[in-house]
Amino acid sequence: MTAELADPKDKLVLIIEDDASSADMLAMWIKSEGFQVDSSGSGSDGLKKADALRTPDLIVLDYMLPGTSGYEVAKELQSGDARNVPVVIITGRRLDRQAVEMLRREHNVKEIMEKPVKPAVLASHLHRLLGTQPPAIGRKVDRGPLSSGW
Repeated sequence: MTAELADPKDKLVLIIEDDASSADMLAMWIKSEGFQVDSSGSGSDGLKKADALRTPDLIVLDYMLPGTSGYEVAKELQSGDARNVPVVIITGRRLDRQAVEMLRREHNVKEIMEKPVKPAVLASHLHRLLGTQPPAIGRKVDRGPLSSGW
């Protein structure tokens, strides 16, 4: 027996990304999956938003932030109300094995993704981590060019 999946509209994803166009693209993709979205352009502001009254259900965090780095944000989140909020790290920088292992040691870091982020992969991680039902896709199954007339 499988547990019933939650509705993504009841889940809030906080995006912490300093590049406005990347943040907008992520927000568009995440909203298209049915989630609520809030965003922040810096690590320090993201920490304030995460610790605000309405703690997010998941945080998409850029690793390369000016000032307070993504790693520092992930560590700092563990001391506040958002300590159990899953974090998906995204980075445009190729991380060496040591950096990946360091990030994976943080209990709140659940996934590490390199940019360019693939929308389907991000959606899969979000739905899995939050236990939500992906939106129904109203597409007809294509069985190939020879199937329709036979």
